[in-house]
Amino acid sequence: MSLTADQTVDALRAAGEPTRLRLLSLLSGEELSVMEMSRILDQSQPRVSRHLKLMTDAGLIERFPDGARVYYRLSHDAQARRLIDTVLDILADDAGEADHRRLDEVRKEREEAAESYFEQVAPQWDRLRSLYISEAAVEAALERAVGPGPFERVVDLGTGSGRMLTLFGKRAKMSVGLDLSQNMLNIARANVSKAGLDKVELRHGDIFATRLPAGSADLVIVHQVLHYLADPSAAVAEAARLVCPEGRLVIVDFAPHDFEHMREAHQHRRLGFPDGEINTWLVEAGLTPTAPIALPPDNEGLTVTIWTAERPAAQARKSA
Repeated sequence: MSLTADQTVDALRAAGEPTRLRLLSLLSGEELSVMEMSRILDQSQPRVSRHLKLMTDAGLIERFPDGARVYYRLSHDAQARRLIDTVLDILADDAGEADHRRLDEVRKEREEAAESYFEQVAPQWDRLRSLYISEAAVEAALERAVGPGPFERVVDLGTGSGRMLTLFGKRAKMSVGLDLSQNMLNIARANVSKAGLDKVELRHGDIFATRLPAGSADLVIVHQVLHYLADPSAAVAEAARLVCPEGRLVIVDFAPHDFEHMREAHQHRRLGFPDGEINTWLVEAGLTPTAPIALPPDNEGLTVTIWTAERPAAQARKSA
């Protein structure tokens, strides 16, 4: 979609205010809630919300509810993004730098809270994962989605206890598991060893910057990770980058829900994902999605969804 001349003028007018420029600069890094932006700018939430509404109406940013919270991100429209990049390049100032320092503080607090949580729950991780639906049902559906293999290389991003590696590692010539929690990696090492897998490499690594070669895996798994992340779309893009032609990316996460207590009790940032959102990210990453698999809970609880996408055979590998 292309902006008309009138729409471009409206967008520039909407961006042409100091607070709105600061907000655009913050959103250029990741999606943020009104509460987070209000804290970073030290302005009231109603005031920040008014600025955000004007820019949403002008097509510069997108608003999306998530449970009781509302998040914002930059528009996916390519022309709108180019316009924002140009404006920010021209009008960058010291206030923006100070805002990003405060954003870094917010990120650090998030990361420390998440790290503390994962270190504490690591020994009970597999039990916690199965609180809302039978893990056996999820794994049976995963088996069908992934297929029989064999695989040249399996990459499990956010491997946790290593369950995905023990589930699919015997079908792979080589497997790699990445996680930021050293405690989780230690548990994964023990589980991989117990499963008798010797061609598995476990690394301390970041899902946003894996440092793995592009197109190096024919199966990439992101299992129950996205709902913890500040920028899940960037994680999907990095995961997709690793998928080779005719390879497959499999994402397992929750469908949208309103269990607000999951934010504080279990450090969930997003309360699930609609199919359309995940599929948009997969297509933008150059993959072809297949029909998602929804797994309702055994009782009252959360629905787990499996999204699968493949890289077309004829598509050239992107440079690392």
